[in-house]
Amino acid sequence: MTRVLIADDEPMIRAGVRAVLSTDPDIEIVAEAGDGHEAVELVRLHRPDVAVLDVRMPRTNGIDAAAEIRRTVPATGVIMLTTFGEDDYILRALGCGAAGFLIKSGEPEELLAGVRAVADGAAYLSPKVAARVVAHLASGGAGTQAGRRAAARERVAGLTPREREVLSFLGSGLSNGQIARRLHVVEGTVKAHVSSVLSRLGVDNRAAAAVVAHEAGVVPPHTVENG
Repeated sequence: MTRVLIADDEPMIRAGVRAVLSTDPDIEIVAEAGDGHEAVELVRLHRPDVAVLDVRMPRTNGIDAAAEIRRTVPATGVIMLTTFGEDDYILRALGCGAAGFLIKSGEPEELLAGVRAVADGAAYLSPKVAARVVAHLASGGAGTQAGRRAAARERVAGLTPREREVLSFLGSGLSNGQIARRLHVVEGTVKAHVSSVLSRLGVDNRAAAAVVAHEAGVVPPHTVENG
């Protein structure tokens, strides 16, 4: 059973997220919060597997709440709910350790896939979020899109063939267990490869590595798999 907390200051959004997640009998909603401060307190109380946080909330925003959750309850994975136009927030969330990013207007299946992936220790970037992040990085004064892609490919070129393969799976949202089954190796070996990939790319978490994978164009057409 995957235990989930939902935090959003709009009751209708919370109800929608709850309704989608309730379609999966293996997901249990353990708490709901109307702001970031309450979300942190409830995460400390209930210790859910996943916290689904809106970016913009009163008292404590989703970014700061995510950072505090990752600091105090690191076993809880964090998914950020965003809207178009909040690209800066997404980039900040990458830095605070959030593992999943979803667009509120996305398909319900993406929410379910994201919660399952993050609960399983993977990172999840919805296709729309990944595209927005890459586009934003390209237009944010950090060089042209072609330049960003070239830089990402140069970073990826420093990986071994097996590490590049692992990176492509990270970009697809696969967990260590799923990658291990694909590569026919034990999960510990995958964990070592992931650590090496993060170190070589100079990133702090799987979600940031997934962004590099998307920029470098190493993510296969199928974006996320489950099971």
